[in-house]
Amino acid sequence: MEDGIWVSQKGDFMIKFMPKFLIVTALCTIHYSQVALAQSHTHDAEATPYAGLQSRTIKSLSETDLEELRRGGGWGFALPAELNGKPGPAHLLELQDELGLSKDQVKKIEAIYSAMREQAIVAGERFIEAEAALSEAFAGDQLDLAELNKLVEAAEAARAELRLVHLSRHLQTTPLLSADQIQQYNILRGYANDPCSSVPEGHDPAMWKKHNGCS
Repeated sequence: MEDGIWVSQKGDFMIKFMPKFLIVTALCTIHYSQVALAQSHTHDAEATPYAGLQSRTIKSLSETDLEELRRGGGWGFALPAELNGKPGPAHLLELQDELGLSKDQVKKIEAIYSAMREQAIVAGERFIEAEAALSEAFAGDQLDLAELNKLVEAAEAARAELRLVHLSRHLQTTPLLSADQIQQYNILRGYANDPCSSVPEGHDPAMWKKHNGCS
């Protein structure tokens, strides 16, 4: 008939004749139920982004964070310098061959890196201790606003000290490099395009390569 459709037999189901509006209603119900379920799962994931982190010893620091801090790693502190064309000692030493650093440059950068790492390890431990104290304070029931203020100030002071250790070394290494070495560093680190890889339209290839120091 015009107002119905046939549903094919599957397994133990019998062939039935149903009005079209019932089929449409059923399909709409299934669709919106699936959408609601998907939205519920998404909402749950967004609502519990910290699930599992409660097992950390220091709640604000992961094991990876602790390892990075304890070895004197950068932990992202030097990004304002790094991404503004002021290279740091660790990556300069890694790329010394590609950058053509002289023995004198390498010696000076190694001294800067050694001092930075030594100070960063000490400052990193202070920062870890400050974060641990803050975490432990919240685990108890005696924390008041005055004590919280002291703990936060101590943690932020330790963090600032550690950040200064890393950023200051970028200021020390930059004057040791030539403009070409800094440009090549930025290319190797993926912060700038290699001008030798392609000649812009309208430029003489030979002159372009000469001006950009291309081989």
